[in-house]
Amino acid sequence: MTTAWSYFWWVVLPYVAMAVFVIGHIWRWRYDQFGWTSRSTQLQERGWLKWGSPLFHYGTFAAIGGHVMGILIPARWTTAIGISPHAYHVFAASAGLVAAVLVIGGMAVLAARRVFVPRVRATTGPVDWVALVLLGIIAMLGIVTTAVNAPLEHEYRQTISLWFRGLFNLNPDVSAALRAPLIFQIHAIAAWALFLVWPFTRLVHAWSYPLWYLWRPYVVYRAKRATPPNEPGTGGRKWRKIGVPY
Repeated sequence: MTTAWSYFWWVVLPYVAMAVFVIGHIWRWRYDQFGWTSRSTQLQERGWLKWGSPLFHYGTFAAIGGHVMGILIPARWTTAIGISPHAYHVFAASAGLVAAVLVIGGMAVLAARRVFVPRVRATTGPVDWVALVLLGIIAMLGIVTTAVNAPLEHEYRQTISLWFRGLFNLNPDVSAALRAPLIFQIHAIAAWALFLVWPFTRLVHAWSYPLWYLWRPYVVYRAKRATPPNEPGTGGRKWRKIGVPY
């Protein structure tokens, strides 16, 4: 049964979050380009960063890929190429668990680094903590969702996926979202909170791809001082005849 609260969580909140996400990025790019950065703290501390950052980013890329495949690709497409629902579920659960562990592990290292390294902690603002907490909550919910769904094998491609794709043709199926287990609903709703704050955090650096690097001109390095000729009395600061090329 759909209620006013159901429409708020599954219709109003998603569209508000998407509007803030798009308009916030436009505003940030127009008025705060100098702040459009990851605010790297590599100079402050490198030991923990070299472990936490790759774990977090590779895990995040894997999680995003899994969500794109599970939410945006209809179930009939995977069935058409011979992937059964059970095989898909096993693969999604296994890959999702690995991605979630990588994300949680990386976040734990990065969070500990911000707490226990004074120079890194000094560069961390309130909005950074908000983003970090939201990322942690969403990642933990993802692990719980995967663990709970392992024995259930709930076909979320027939519930949450239908609702999500419906948002983009202005016809979100609220009843489909409500048919999903509660943990799926909480996980989906929590993600919108992150999209609401995304434009105002350092997460905007995710859209800064250095594609120009692929076509950059070669950098020519020159010695600071010309190599002295290999002749006695003419090298370095030694006396040499005026007018003789160096």
